[in-house]
Amino acid sequence: MDTESTYSGYSYYSGRSRGSHRHGERSRDHHKSRSKDGSRSEKSVTINAPPAEPLLGDSSVLGEEVQDDNWGETTTAVTGTSEHSLSQEDIVRITKDLEDSVGLDCRRYFSLTLAVVLGLLVFLTPLAFLALPHLLWPDKLLVCGTACEGLFISVAFKLLILLLAVWALFFRAPRAGLPRVFVFRALLAVLVLLFVVSYWLFYGVRIMDSQDENYQGIVQYAVSLVDALLFIHYLAIVLLELRQLQPAFSVCVTRSTDGETRHYNLGQLSIQRAALAIIENYYRDFSVHNPALLTASKSRAAKHLAGLKVYNVDGPGNNAATGLAHSQSRAMIAAAARRRDTNHNELYYEEAEHERRVRKRKARLVVAVEEAFTHVKRMQEDEQQQKKAPGDVMDPREAAQAIFPSMARSLQKYLRTTRQQHCHSMESIQQHLAFCITNNMTPKAFLESYLTPGPTLQYGRERWLARQWTLVSEASVTSGLKEGAIFLLKCIDFSLVVTAKRIPYIQLSEEFIDPKSHKFVLRLQSETSV
Repeated sequence: MDTESTYSGYSYYSGRSRGSHRHGERSRDHHKSRSKDGSRSEKSVTINAPPAEPLLGDSSVLGEEVQDDNWGETTTAVTGTSEHSLSQEDIVRITKDLEDSVGLDCRRYFSLTLAVVLGLLVFLTPLAFLALPHLLWPDKLLVCGTACEGLFISVAFKLLILLLAVWALFFRAPRAGLPRVFVFRALLAVLVLLFVVSYWLFYGVRIMDSQDENYQGIVQYAVSLVDALLFIHYLAIVLLELRQLQPAFSVCVTRSTDGETRHYNLGQLSIQRAALAIIENYYRDFSVHNPALLTASKSRAAKHLAGLKVYNVDGPGNNAATGLAHSQSRAMIAAAARRRDTNHNELYYEEAEHERRVRKRKARLVVAVEEAFTHVKRMQEDEQQQKKAPGDVMDPREAAQAIFPSMARSLQKYLRTTRQQHCHSMESIQQHLAFCITNNMTPKAFLESYLTPGPTLQYGRERWLARQWTLVSEASVTSGLKEGAIFLLKCIDFSLVVTAKRIPYIQLSEEFIDPKSHKFVLRLQSETSV
């Protein structure tokens, strides 16, 4: 079993920079051999594991991601410059986000309260139209005949249909909190309010003041109100649901950190509702964001930018010494540039070594999992009827805990090598293993979640869920999508850059081919074998 060491990438490069003038070629040989006794930097920071301890302990890795294979036997503190450390500005920003979230909750409940009040006003108004004449001037009302009583049934069923339709369209669990009001929904609410107020004004002036005796006409007036409300509900379905179904724009969504890109077709939507649709598709289609994959490229970039420092010890007054220092500095910068030109070879061999290590870890993992699954057997019905010792019969959870130790070491090494250790905790792996055992899934089905990075929703919510997204747009977020519209969706670790393009108009032409025109002749030549 090969062993590997964990060391601080920051301290290694800083130690090399300090000793470059003293050691020369010996320092470069030391870099190529990758010795285990690299010097520790004074600015190195110990990164502690989070409270919900993942499978592999500390998930912060820098440099070349070379980890200790003895999981559970040794504990190595990984040091480096943490890019997730909290500064005073971060604390202030987090506090502001919490205050904003409280404001969003208050606004959401306020909107819900207004919707409930408006709904009660709409449904109680037709009933009030029918009940007020019996309460205020019952002696003057004419007898309601058969046609009038039939209208009662019509009003009852129409109100029931309207109640179910409003519940299905409006009273749904909110998917997200938007920064601005939904324009079409606000316009519909205002339209309904004006409509009901207008009916009340007409009812008060023409019916209540004159104490109209024709009760059948009053009932027909209430029926007309319910019919109009049903038509407004149909208008709401068209504006809120049907209008956005036809694709009108093709949006390109790019993640800022790794450049992963997806394309979606959207209808006539405002910018904020398009952003909501994009975030929902992001959780389903994009692979989980893995910051550990970016640390290697960042460390290489920092290493390439590390140059040689030149000091003028004679001061600015000595012109000859200054000219000599300038010539020496130019020569040293040119030498550093030539060394940087050979860094692509180092990158090539690093990637080749990483791919070799991944293949080796994968082969060991596959063999370990297949061997572990052979130790589990589902009991058949005839075996269940036979009495067995209590220790021989296990439920799926106990079976998963029994076979997990035999594969844990190989799985731990593979996840560390592929930098996925922060995405999977020990509890989640055991739950997935118990799920696979319960449903008679093969070892390959169990390994698929770890060999191939899945969509974001596949992992635990604590691994990917952003408490709040920020929409950044030059145009108003309530305006509709337009050709060339660009906006950003920001969360803590990355941002999504969205570019909208209108789907072009397509002109199709028709060309008719007569079926009788499909006639062929055989062309014979002297050399033809036919």
